[in-house]
Amino acid sequence: MFTSVQRKCVSSLNILLRKYHYQYVICNESNGTREIILNDERTKNSLSLNMMNDLIEAINANKDDISIRAIVLSAKGNVFSAGHNLKEFQTNNEKEQHRLIFRKATELIQSIIQSPVPVIAKVNGLATAAGCQLVASCDMLICTDTSRFSTPGANFGIFCSTPGIAIGRSVPKSKAMYMLLTGESISAQEAYESGLATKVVPVTNLNEEVQKIIDSIKQKSRSVITLGKHFFYKQIRLDLLESYKLGEEIMVDNINMNDGKEGIKSFVEKRKPSWSHK
Repeated sequence: MFTSVQRKCVSSLNILLRKYHYQYVICNESNGTREIILNDERTKNSLSLNMMNDLIEAINANKDDISIRAIVLSAKGNVFSAGHNLKEFQTNNEKEQHRLIFRKATELIQSIIQSPVPVIAKVNGLATAAGCQLVASCDMLICTDTSRFSTPGANFGIFCSTPGIAIGRSVPKSKAMYMLLTGESISAQEAYESGLATKVVPVTNLNEEVQKIIDSIKQKSRSVITLGKHFFYKQIRLDLLESYKLGEEIMVDNINMNDGKEGIKSFVEKRKPSWSHK
């Protein structure tokens, strides 16, 4: 269900272009890419309940539409996201409200992980606390060389425990603990060197770099990308031998998919594959 700002949709006969306006995000679709733009500069794009609801709806929209090949998360302003809106923690029924907020944040992260297409964070600015959790949970993070990342919750008496889950699965323990225990921000270069950021580029190259990655993804079968992404997140929860056991079955399933067969056939015949996305 859309929020108070009515959804608007514009389409062209030549180039598929759709624009969806939610209350807190703007969603543009063009040439197989859905870009979801956090649009609440007034609160530094804080992850309020309404913002998270809009993000979840925009990520999950038309999940079976094979024309959508990638999702990009970006933001207006020089702060990608300042994290949770702390004003929402001050209510009469505090514990229930707190549970609702963190449950919604988990739902948002799950929507990224379970998305059938890659979700790429395009960051130009500061991502902090739950905002850092959000970008760390994306499949890839492309940022400008002036971007910064932090988990400063301990400074305000609220340790960044849930952001630490995403950070701790992206960077080495010592770097994660440095961010969580000191609250100090790390630079884009530090984020890249520790594995949090996929690529760091000048601001003038940000859109071009993200587009290069999307163009590469679009050369692949959507169904194969979906299978591979879902398997990756399953196997990292398992021990090594269990991962291999599951991987054997996934590889067999993959090879017997329509596009698995087409991929092998096109390789043998020395031609470009013609994907059915099945």
